[in-house]
Amino acid sequence: MKHKFLFSVFVYFIISVLIGLGSWQLYRLNWKLDLIAEIENSLKNNPIELSKADKKNYLRIKTSGLVDFDKQIYLYNLNDSGNPGFEVVNPIIVNNENYLINRGWIPFDKKNQPEINLFDENNIIGTLKLQSKANSFKPENDIEKNYWFTLDRNDIFSYTGKNFSKYIIYTSGDYKTPKPKVITANISNNHKKYAITWFSMAISILLLYLYFRKKNY
Repeated sequence: MKHKFLFSVFVYFIISVLIGLGSWQLYRLNWKLDLIAEIENSLKNNPIELSKADKKNYLRIKTSGLVDFDKQIYLYNLNDSGNPGFEVVNPIIVNNENYLINRGWIPFDKKNQPEINLFDENNIIGTLKLQSKANSFKPENDIEKNYWFTLDRNDIFSYTGKNFSKYIIYTSGDYKTPKPKVITANISNNHKKYAITWFSMAISILLLYLYFRKKNY
């Protein structure tokens, strides 16, 4: 009888843990939905002057600056159609502060072509984004060949001799080459699926427990 009691306590403990995990995922789901809504609203706002802005992630900005085309970075990436190529990233000085500016995607054969540097430095409109952490599974950058897989801070300092803001400027506009990246609130949100998984496991264990209890008690 004692063993049956202890087993019941153990089962209900596991069910409580699973329900707690499911409830935590529902809390995270609501937090993530609020975050996505905040980002979407921010992206709908009119751009504000960068020099007067309280910098934050996904802030729409306008500015002007001095772009360094000599230290242009070719960052390997796929475009929206899944085609491989480069994102063109440049150092830019805005109000005596160093930024990186992502001007968009080009196919491989446009690398080092003069037409990709037709850019209006005096009328820049875009979005600030916090630089994401480098993926450790990506290959190392080939600085000599200017073939980059990540915007590793140490590599960038070696290449440019400068440190940069933690925010990257992503340009927008009617440019064709490079084609600016469309910034959206595309954030992973699997919390609902995780919550359903935890609650389903709790229900399954409860049903199995009740079945065996009815059969053996």
